[in-house]
Amino acid sequence: MPTLYGNTTGLSPLATKTLERIYRRKVPLASIATPELIKALAEASHETGRQVGALVHRSGEIDYVVVGDATRLMLPDIGRLRAAQGRFRALRLVHTHLFNEPLTRDDLVDLVRLRLDLVAAVQLTPQGEPRTIQYAYNVPVHGKDEVTVTVDGAAEEGDGRRQVELPYRTVGPVAVGRVDVDFGALIQALEDEFTKRSRTRSVAAKDGRAILVHVAEKSKVGALARAEESLRELTELAGTAGVDVADTVLQLRDRIDPRLVLGKGKLDEVVLRASELDAETLVFDRDLTPSQASAIAKHTDLKVLDRTQLILDIFAQRAESSDGKLQVELAQLKYTLPRLGQKDDSLSRLTGGIGGRGPGETKLEIGRRRAKERVTFLEGQLKRLSRQREQRRRRRARLGVPVVSIVGYTNAGKSTLLNTLTGADVLAENKLFATLDTRSRRLRFPEEREVVITDTVGFIRELPKDLFAAFRATFEEAADADLLLHVVDASDPARDQHIETTEALLTELDLIGIPRILVFNKADLIAPEEGRRLLLGHPDAVLLSATDRETTRELLAKLADRLKSRWEEAATVPAYEAEAADGGLDDGGLDDGGLFDGEAGSMTVIGPPSGSGAEGVSSPVRGTFEA
Repeated sequence: MPTLYGNTTGLSPLATKTLERIYRRKVPLASIATPELIKALAEASHETGRQVGALVHRSGEIDYVVVGDATRLMLPDIGRLRAAQGRFRALRLVHTHLFNEPLTRDDLVDLVRLRLDLVAAVQLTPQGEPRTIQYAYNVPVHGKDEVTVTVDGAAEEGDGRRQVELPYRTVGPVAVGRVDVDFGALIQALEDEFTKRSRTRSVAAKDGRAILVHVAEKSKVGALARAEESLRELTELAGTAGVDVADTVLQLRDRIDPRLVLGKGKLDEVVLRASELDAETLVFDRDLTPSQASAIAKHTDLKVLDRTQLILDIFAQRAESSDGKLQVELAQLKYTLPRLGQKDDSLSRLTGGIGGRGPGETKLEIGRRRAKERVTFLEGQLKRLSRQREQRRRRRARLGVPVVSIVGYTNAGKSTLLNTLTGADVLAENKLFATLDTRSRRLRFPEEREVVITDTVGFIRELPKDLFAAFRATFEEAADADLLLHVVDASDPARDQHIETTEALLTELDLIGIPRILVFNKADLIAPEEGRRLLLGHPDAVLLSATDRETTRELLAKLADRLKSRWEEAATVPAYEAEAADGGLDDGGLDDGGLFDGEAGSMTVIGPPSGSGAEGVSSPVRGTFEA
């Protein structure tokens, strides 16, 4: 018996037979639809009072007969037939519209999203007779380089989207019987053009093109400004991850849609936009629940990522040390575990009882079990590495060498400052999370006074909780610091929010009580007047450019002044304690034997001995810079 799809509830036996007879129709490749098929669809639609459609294969067979309601049609899952680049599904949709309405947005979204050959709407008279037909088909789109931003409910006059080529073309309405088009020749020409274009299309980024989506609630104060700043940061994250940002979409809503986040209408617009721009991925500037990610992916047929996945991908690309890689893998596994599948216990082979008997664990359960075992193993490895770091910190403490940790928002210039102060060659790029692994370098002041400067991983707002937990041990490298250098990008419009984010994370890590110096970096990118205003608002701060050693004099003087008492304490350490610290510990030893993990072999010597404290540093520093 032929299968009917869609809204089949309440159909009379006569209506059911009328619908089933549609499967008997054959449509030649040269025609969009035969008069017999159009008549059969019209009769079934008039009988049921609902839209009726047929998905016609290029072979001429009717593959699906679908029943909708009075205004729309819900298509069945048609799989991934012929869904390769440059090819269509080999299915065309011919369906009825009861109220003489043109092709709807749902029709066009189905055409683009499912890559159907064609969508045709037969418009009926009130008596149920077919009057006209309108159809649409996919077309290649050219000239897609401009990035646009749409803000629902907040666009100013003149901010509208530019006119762009649509990824489809509509024809009609024309009278039934006057459709003069060779469907087979049309589709063959279109597929040839799409295939040719896909071969010549170049994508600059290694991970393809994506549309970035931010949704915010308009009721919150300053929602638009915060949303724009957040979307700007997401764009930087996407660039760091290797994604080519094709477009950005910003929507302000009364409330977030619990299922699709954006809401169906706006999401349909995004699907069409993705087709215009050849974008394969949607990146949401929020954490999506497993059900939300699944629903959006099913609705759009696009790859869906959230902010956490994007940050995890960046960390996976950037991690170099063994503990860094372990931390990233642990965070990824904890993120993935709830998303391995949405099965309930009724399908489990481990529950026992009725329905639970069988050959053993399913693949899904094996994957979950192995993932949990791997999480346990990684946590054990990280605890071991944490103990090693603790041992190194204790040895440094016995030597009496002060430790200064550089903290701050990502891409504030922390690694650049470390390189400038110590002459190191740590990787420093204008990207978010350019470096993840902790780096320590020694800096020598006059009178044989030393300090260890440590560069830590950058902070970011709403740092994923799994990632924060995995990297907590790395963040705690600053726990034994005598002084923190809080580096801020002075040129960033959101610098105040960055300061708040960093201080909140320091509070969560119980590091807020450690003395710190606020360092405004990138002074060369702001006007002198703005720099003076920053220092007026933060009198104890330092303004410098990490790329210019000359500007670091004041910071070095402050370091010497703040660490003066620490050096004096170190001078009273008995010689045997220093020797014991230098010779090693008896509590387990270290695998790498390193006292300063990742430390440069040579030290930066700053000037000859001259006095002490800030006064003793200023003139020697000048001599070093001039040399």
